[in-house]
Amino acid sequence: MARMYARRRGKSGSHKPLLRTTAWVGYTPKEVEELVIKYAKEGHSSAKIGIILRDQYGIPSVKGITNKTISDIMKEHGYYPSIPEDLLNLLKKAVNIANHLEKMKKDKHAKHALELVESKIKRLVKYYQRAKKLPKTWKYDLERAKLIVKQ
Repeated sequence: MARMYARRRGKSGSHKPLLRTTAWVGYTPKEVEELVIKYAKEGHSSAKIGIILRDQYGIPSVKGITNKTISDIMKEHGYYPSIPEDLLNLLKKAVNIANHLEKMKKDKHAKHALELVESKIKRLVKYYQRAKKLPKTWKYDLERAKLIVKQ
């Protein structure tokens, strides 16, 4: 969804290594799982855990070592959030823009940005309801989003 409302071409970023084997990493699958659990207990998201493991421990791919994704490991041990991570990030963004709009009522650019973020949220909710990751009764509401983000 990066280019839906903008005329920019998006960002170029780093790419995963082509080799699926990570035999050169000095960690066993059990050690990597323990690291994932440790950072999940601290409240980090799965994306943040992946960045920490890459930058601090030199682990390029958790799946290459453990044959499980970070999300799978978090789900096994009960640390995965009930709302998907990308939806939660969009909810945080909407709450921040709404808080800004409460202070600056005439900011038309922020009002338009809030409309765009809310449409992305609604579209993502439809997808997660089809994929059965959210219940069919789940609806987006700004007040409810504020409560979810506070948790």
